[in-house]
Amino acid sequence: MKDPYETLGVAKTATPEEIKKAYLRHAKKLHPDLNPGNKRAEERFKEVSSANDFLSDPERRRRYDAGEIDAAGAEKPQHKFYRDYAGGSRNPYQTQSAYADFADADDYFAELLRRRAQEESRARGADQHYRLEIDFLEAVNGAKKEIGLPHGERLDVAIPAGIEDGQVLRLRGKGGRSPGEGDAGDALIEISVRPHPFFSRDGDDIRVDLPITVVEAALGAEVKAPTPSGHVLLKIPKGSNTGTMLRLKGKGVLRGGKRGDELVRLQVVMPAQPEPELEAFLSSWRPAAPYDPRREMEQRS
Repeated sequence: MKDPYETLGVAKTATPEEIKKAYLRHAKKLHPDLNPGNKRAEERFKEVSSANDFLSDPERRRRYDAGEIDAAGAEKPQHKFYRDYAGGSRNPYQTQSAYADFADADDYFAELLRRRAQEESRARGADQHYRLEIDFLEAVNGAKKEIGLPHGERLDVAIPAGIEDGQVLRLRGKGGRSPGEGDAGDALIEISVRPHPFFSRDGDDIRVDLPITVVEAALGAEVKAPTPSGHVLLKIPKGSNTGTMLRLKGKGVLRGGKRGDELVRLQVVMPAQPEPELEAFLSSWRPAAPYDPRREMEQRS
């Protein structure tokens, strides 16, 4: 907030009457009802109203002049966030103190201010924004989480199954309180989904790379495959290769009453340590029908 004396254009030695006259002079030019659609005039009106409200409080003016608080009402320097819990600079739209000085103004202007005060007293509270980080599987399966609000209250949040990264949940009436008698605002919670070590999401499908052994690839097998809801047995076809894609129906993301699939891409993994028997077998192995896995690449190059 700017220096209140500078905002009103008065000296630091100004009397309360001089401050009031300066305020009236500015306000009659800048009031939003007299400048519809003029955002700059509205912002200036807020500034002069806040400055008047500040300087009209003898104790706050004294402490400001003494260098104990700044123009926002914050302590210097004992409480870095004083304004958050000690009232700070009051918004002239949240109380009627800013309108009291117009009691002796002309009736039309006073009526404008009274109407404005009545409207603001019924104004809805501000929406409050939060960011909630959740695990990948919590996003897929749904979960119940709890977040802490700045004033100490705990808020339960139901995470619907299938929620996506960046999606915003709206909790009605869990936001800021109205400055008057209006309804409370909403809590808007942006969801951030942490990546999973091996699952990824493709729309409502889940993708995963599944390592298999050379023997399982060559001879076929049944192996355990992970899904968001637990492990299942997956049949590996005989003669599978790296890149072979298998589909697990209904093991994907549940959304709108329907569940996607899980797409399992096989990865043939050789033993980490040398296997003499395997090396000896492959050295002597002669395929019955010779094949060249790079033949198509050679033909197109």
